[in-house]
Amino acid sequence: MQAWQVHENGEPSEVMRLAETEPPVPGDGQVLLRVRAANVNFPDALLCRGQYQVRPPLPFTPGVEICGETGDGRRVLATPALPYGGFAEYAVADAAALLPAPETLDDAEAAALHIGYQTGWFGLHRRARLEAGETLLVHAAAGGVGSAAVQLGKAAGATVIGVVGGAEKAAAARELGCDVVVDRHAQDVIAAVKEATGGRGADVIYDPVGGEAYAQSAKLAAFEGRIVVVGFASGTIPAPALNHALVKNYSVLGLHWGLYNTRNPELVRHCHERLTGLAARGAIKPLVSERVPLGGAAAAVQKVADGRSTGRIVVTTEGAA
Repeated sequence: MQAWQVHENGEPSEVMRLAETEPPVPGDGQVLLRVRAANVNFPDALLCRGQYQVRPPLPFTPGVEICGETGDGRRVLATPALPYGGFAEYAVADAAALLPAPETLDDAEAAALHIGYQTGWFGLHRRARLEAGETLLVHAAAGGVGSAAVQLGKAAGATVIGVVGGAEKAAAARELGCDVVVDRHAQDVIAAVKEATGGRGADVIYDPVGGEAYAQSAKLAAFEGRIVVVGFASGTIPAPALNHALVKNYSVLGLHWGLYNTRNPELVRHCHERLTGLAARGAIKPLVSERVPLGGAAAAVQKVADGRSTGRIVVTTEGAA
């Protein structure tokens, strides 16, 4: 089979190599899946760089989220068990963690539903307890993680403010349903959000960026606001001033979605049922901006790593040798 492999850590475009390999052999409790589509996530770039919290042994195949097919023809969502990731024709995954792919989504859309939307659902509902009528601020609103949070926020009845970088991403954020879009390249984020909220700020702030975005979040949190920290795509991990959180009476909430897979997997299944229902009625639908063949995976991961993507880039195995 064909599989992308990383033999040394570095930038994805430099260290990912397409190779002919033997299909992986499932271990105890695992199943072999034919990969139908693999969604590109920022953690794939971190894996290549050796900067992710999980460091699989070299060589490994990145690709942490797929829509695959079981031996009996079932279409499923899975997070492959590294080192046999999803940028390949076959991957392995834990049998107990497989989830049925929603019938209303095609392979590429289904591949993009799992991690980003689960993270959004847990962040907004489980951690921040977002309520209808509240204001949700989403950083990187046109990106893969942010776009999911925008759709979930709208589905929950929130007013959604999206912060993006550039006119193209601003247009995408409007199409996603943002009530207000702030282009950080052309506007003062703090002033624009203050104006949009009458000076009050946002009840819930969803931050997959860190760095300057977090500094803005702290200034924009409303009374009893909740800042949900889900990642550091900027590369800078902020150091929150807890005295500021005390004086302004807001909360800083961390979200590590992967922990739920081991600590409370039933909640993951419950969330998937909710997401499937939302997809069935058209309330959410992954924004797949590009569908690339297996041979384009390295360039796709690099594009996401560089912050040049809008929505999701999905690698498909159609036509792979």
